[in-house]
Amino acid sequence: MKQIIFLLTVCILSLTACAQQSKTVVKVEEPKTINYTTEIIVPDLNIPWGMAFLPDDSILITEKSGELIHFKDGKKTIIEGLPEIYVRGQGGLMDIELDPNYKKNGWIYISFASSEGEENGGNTAIMRAKLNGNKLTENQLLYKASPNTKKGQHFGSRLEFDNDNYLYFSIGDRGSRDENPQDITKDGGKIYRINSDGSIPKDNPFVNSPNAKKAIYSYGHRNPQGMTKHPKTGKIWVHEHGPKGGDEINIIQKGKNFGWPKISYGVNYIGTKFTENTSLPNMEQPLFYWVPSIAPSGMTFVTSNKYPDWKGNLLVGSLKFQYVERLVLKNNKVIKREKLLEGMGRVRNVKQGPDGYIYVALEGVGIVRINPKK
Repeated sequence: MKQIIFLLTVCILSLTACAQQSKTVVKVEEPKTINYTTEIIVPDLNIPWGMAFLPDDSILITEKSGELIHFKDGKKTIIEGLPEIYVRGQGGLMDIELDPNYKKNGWIYISFASSEGEENGGNTAIMRAKLNGNKLTENQLLYKASPNTKKGQHFGSRLEFDNDNYLYFSIGDRGSRDENPQDITKDGGKIYRINSDGSIPKDNPFVNSPNAKKAIYSYGHRNPQGMTKHPKTGKIWVHEHGPKGGDEINIIQKGKNFGWPKISYGVNYIGTKFTENTSLPNMEQPLFYWVPSIAPSGMTFVTSNKYPDWKGNLLVGSLKFQYVERLVLKNNKVIKREKLLEGMGRVRNVKQGPDGYIYVALEGVGIVRINPKK
């Protein structure tokens, strides 16, 4: 009996310690010195959702309204050949990512809201295609979430490849908080993993679960709009919008439940609670969470030697407060937060380019490059 009591005590203390780790308050700081300048590389964009850097130093940019733009040598060209884009609320033409073997196979991956299906409305879809001149060719639909809905929120839609060339993507809960995220037989509120051709990896966690969506890799998410690969571990990191408070950063793990909406550090937008729990058994704690919410979008690790003071840091865009947040990490804990590019506009995306520079997509502005001062 004493041994059982001892083990229970250890378990309770472990859960408490885990919860307390996430409750550490790290205040965002104003930068003491501005050691960078900014330069608009691609001007006059409305809502530049995704960007992908081609080997010839040109950029493919998605406009949420449904335009795919090729920016090369200072000129914008509209790329033809996209499928019909369902533009509603937060949905439209969203992320874009190159295949890790793009130079050999030419595949480009795109997430978008699609009305394909029997029901009215739309849901998140993933496709791939090749760029032939100014047109997409060989279009292939790889995944289409169902059912369609006329709700305009929480499409998710970030894309990222891991070191084994599996494609991960996010689909938000589509505004069905109490129906989708905790149910693996339904799309929405999940991180998915597929092979680059759209087939399902044999070791996905729910391939043998009856009626489950076989592409699901983790569940219990709200609306992930940031996704990046850790440069050293190869793990997929995501951040997701919370309600009022409770935006989260999570390291994705196979088959794990990240808790939404059973656990959260946020409340309803009107201030009332929808759960009393910030932790429950068999549900993952966030690596970090924001209160108040910053409305995060876009995320990248700094690995470039061009920013020696930022190397190893995580950059996250804030739609709500209109800045890029620099997160200093130590042992997977956030130990410092700092504002960058404050007041320049709503940050939709932030990525490190192959040239080592940081590029930031600002709504109503365009693509801005951060140039370190010499």
